[in-house]
Amino acid sequence: MGFNLREKAKENMIVVAHRGVSGGNIPCNTITSCEIALKQGADMLEVDVSCSADGKLFLFHPLKEVAHLSKPLLLGAMPYALIRKLHYTNFDNATTQFTVADFDDFLEQFKGRCFINIDKFWSNPEKIYEAVRRHKMEEQILVKSQLTKKVTDIMEQMAPELPFMPVVKEVHPLHEELLRKKINYVGVEVLFKNEASPLAGEEFIEKMHRDNILVWVNSIIYDHRVQLSGGHSDDTAFTVSEDYGWGWLADRGFDIIQTDWPGMLIDYLKKTDRYYK
Repeated sequence: MGFNLREKAKENMIVVAHRGVSGGNIPCNTITSCEIALKQGADMLEVDVSCSADGKLFLFHPLKEVAHLSKPLLLGAMPYALIRKLHYTNFDNATTQFTVADFDDFLEQFKGRCFINIDKFWSNPEKIYEAVRRHKMEEQILVKSQLTKKVTDIMEQMAPELPFMPVVKEVHPLHEELLRKKINYVGVEVLFKNEASPLAGEEFIEKMHRDNILVWVNSIIYDHRVQLSGGHSDDTAFTVSEDYGWGWLADRGFDIIQTDWPGMLIDYLKKTDRYYK
C-alpha cells in the first residue's frame, strides 16, 4: 500500500484519532487504543513519543504521569527497564493490564496500515527518525511543529522526505518561504479562536489548496478555555449539534480533522455526505 496524504485527501476527509481511542479501561497512547481507532475507521493515528533516561523510545505524553499512571513520576528521568514495568490506570484510577508501549513495537504493529502523526517528534528528532527509517515507514509518517529556524534546518538537512506540517495560530506568514525550502511541506495545522480568524476563512483555505497544501483542523479539546477551532469541536458536536461541531469544519473546506471520537465523526460525515470527496 502506498501512502500519499495529498492523494488520500482527494478520496475522503482524513480523520485523525487523537492518541488512539481511549475510554473505560482502555488508556490512550497504547497499541490497543490505536487498534480500536483503526476499527472505527480512522485514517491516521496521532501518538506521543518520549525517551527514557537511557535513550529508549516509548509512547507516552510527557508530564502526564499523574493523569495516566496515578504516580508522581518523571518517565524521561527513568531507565527504560523500569518504565516498561509500569501499568496505566483507567478513568477510575484502577490499575489496568496495559503497559507503556515500546516505539519500535508500535511501528511494527502499524507498518503498512495507516498514516501516523508522531507528536513530540522535536524532543528527539534524530532517534525517532532513525527508528522510522529502520522500519522503512517514511511515507506513513507525518511530523508537525511550531515554526522555528531550528525545525526547518533539521527537516532540510536530516529528513527532507518526511511529510511536514507547520502549526500556525491565527496567521501563516511563512507559507511562501516554506514552499521554497527543500522540505516535504504537505500541509498546515491551523489554530484559531473564532470564525473571524483569517485561518478559518475560505480565502485562506482556497489559497492553500491552490498551492497543493492540505489544511488540518482540530476538533479535540485539551482545555475548554482554549479553543483550537473557534468553538467547532467534539464538545459542541455533542452539546450543540453535530452540524455545528463537525459539519461546519467539513463545509469550510478543511482536509483533515483530529478528533477524540473518530467512529462517531466518520459516521456523521458519511450520513451527511461529507466524508467522500
